[in-house]
Amino acid sequence: MRRILALVGSFGLLCWLALSLREAIFAMPVSAEGDRSAVSGEQTIAADERFSYYSQVITSNLPVTIYLPLIFTPPPPLPPPLPPPIPYSATPPIDFTAVRADLQEQGLDLAFNKFGFHTAFSDYSAHLEQWMMAMDAAGVPFVLKSVDNAQPLVYAQGLMQQSGVPHILIYRRSSPDYDLPNYNLPPQVAAQEHWARHMAVWPQELDPSLVWIETVNEVDKNRTPWLAEFALETAQLALADGYKWAAFGWSSGEPEPYHWAQPTMRQFLQLVGEHPDRLAIALHEYSYEVDDIGRWYPYLVGRFQLLFQVCDAYGIERPTVLITEWGWEYNHVPPPEIAMQHIQWASWLYAAYPQVKGAAIWYLGGGFGGIAHEAALLIAPVGDYGRSHYFAYTPGIGTIDPDLFTPD
Repeated sequence: MRRILALVGSFGLLCWLALSLREAIFAMPVSAEGDRSAVSGEQTIAADERFSYYSQVITSNLPVTIYLPLIFTPPPPLPPPLPPPIPYSATPPIDFTAVRADLQEQGLDLAFNKFGFHTAFSDYSAHLEQWMMAMDAAGVPFVLKSVDNAQPLVYAQGLMQQSGVPHILIYRRSSPDYDLPNYNLPPQVAAQEHWARHMAVWPQELDPSLVWIETVNEVDKNRTPWLAEFALETAQLALADGYKWAAFGWSSGEPEPYHWAQPTMRQFLQLVGEHPDRLAIALHEYSYEVDDIGRWYPYLVGRFQLLFQVCDAYGIERPTVLITEWGWEYNHVPPPEIAMQHIQWASWLYAAYPQVKGAAIWYLGGGFGGIAHEAALLIAPVGDYGRSHYFAYTPGIGTIDPDLFTPD
């Protein structure tokens, strides 16, 4: 089965390359009168297409002249895949400053467990505060996303301001008025309207230089060109206003690799890569199976690697990624002994990629079949694991090989 999925993945990457070529072909001039003198190559190809062309006429009975792309000039090849991270464990408290210095002398670097929680108005706020305090005191960054309720983030922000530990904090305002932009408007207009709507309800007690804002949730992948323009405009607004913005909030299993390769989307990815501390891609990674976190890997959990492969193919810096929802099913979490096995595997995977800043476990808020009661059982073990385990990873960029991390 995994071989089949690997072939499907390879086919998917070939598809987006083919679509890029097709896109370039149809962007070239066509002579409706069949003027075969129009092969001198007057049309200038946009530099970001990364294709070299020379003119060639397709002769037929049809009065059409088409310029074919014959040479694809990719960026320089990447080195071979980097080795997977090395997991370590020790009895807390651990002097992570000393650990990092020791690893760097060996040409390695330190990665923490990148798991935290997704919350809202919750019955488990006190438990979360205890978890945050313990992680901060240990010098371990934690991940916390809160929807509609700023209070958990205010507490986390205060810890961060005192200790300097770089926690990953994310706020989103929900409801139909805030989840999605108005697709019926031009994308730039929709971005301006949607951004203004979120700015009007941004909690003033949150510091936008410390807390990421996520303004959209599970967008329509079939509107990728529109969304790319929307994202470009929103990113410029966020940068101008001094906010840290995470884009899209794609559902698990979305988008397709060729959506990332769309020209305007590549422009957006380029901008995100240039501002790694201010702009990010928000993804959701669920297995949709409570007993199998590696189901269909890497097309559900681990799908961020497909985004990075597209960026590598076009010479774009790998963007900052926030996995703002992570889990199994929307209304269930496995028992802690099983869940922690899954989390340990995913922690190892994410540790290999410093661009992946964290994953927020779904869900400590209300509704959704009472999932909070199951997820709350993970607060203590996730905290214990984060304070007693870490990873040594090899810095740099190598060819991505998802098979290196295939779960057992």
